[in-house]
Amino acid sequence: MITALAGGVGAAKFLKGLSRVVKTEQLTIIVNTGDDIKISGLHVSPDIDIVIYTLSNVVDRQKGWGLREDTFKFLEGLDRFGIETWFNIGDQDLATHMYRTHLRNKGHTPSEITSKIARAFGIKNIKILPMTDEDVETWIVTDKGEMHFQEYLIKMGMIPHVRGINIKGIEKAQPAPGVIKAIEEATIIIICPSNPIISIGPILKVSKVRETLKRSSAKVVAISPLVGGKPLKGPADRLMRGLGLEVSSTQVAKLYKDFLDEIVIDEKDANEEHAIKSLGIKPLIIDTIMSNEEKAQCIAEQVLNLQNESL
Repeated sequence: MITALAGGVGAAKFLKGLSRVVKTEQLTIIVNTGDDIKISGLHVSPDIDIVIYTLSNVVDRQKGWGLREDTFKFLEGLDRFGIETWFNIGDQDLATHMYRTHLRNKGHTPSEITSKIARAFGIKNIKILPMTDEDVETWIVTDKGEMHFQEYLIKMGMIPHVRGINIKGIEKAQPAPGVIKAIEEATIIIICPSNPIISIGPILKVSKVRETLKRSSAKVVAISPLVGGKPLKGPADRLMRGLGLEVSSTQVAKLYKDFLDEIVIDEKDANEEHAIKSLGIKPLIIDTIMSNEEKAQCIAEQVLNLQNESL
């Protein structure tokens, strides 16, 4: 059984490649919900949705998010009334959020809703689990004040200087049904190429998750989201610097050191090999840029080979 911890776009691309080389019924994905936000009365789960859209082949690959060939008439209508429309919701995408909100209002849990949405998009065998059924929101403390992560990322364009991270509600967050079992029963656990601070970080802060990873007998492999010491997309470097951390794959390895066996890093970061080995973690140096599904599949195959090497 393969269990993956996942954030947004980078994770979704990798998981698409992984789904091409494993039996899908063997795969369980635990997804960050700290990015969730309520917009115009709708519950939006960006990381859950990008994983579902990508695995079901309907994602807009050019934009890297949302649904292919979507339109934005809904946002144009809101704009007419002077309502803020900085969070891009396409018309088909809107249906997902309305359905999620409808089910939430009827008392369904995020776990139940995620399963229903995945099935509606044709995903039948892969288990996609939110990290928790409690509401958790990641807020960024900046020199312009505290703001929701989505506001920092999209509305503010990652410009304010980061001074801290506040994951609201995390202290009460219990693992969603199936999360702990998925970690305990895994033969390999993969930390996807996701932001270690606000994508993987919240998952690790959910009660019992980190402790279960530490005592797992499975091989735990992380894929660094950095290439040449920089993220291909997103604010990982800004957030790491804001927390006083070095922006490097070595630092990513340090953040996971208490449970990590191996880390996959890009060829451009080969100079970090010795530093990573000194942590007691084995680095695998390959080309990690997922320019297409074939490249993502190739990386997935190399990650899975790490498990075979330990048998």
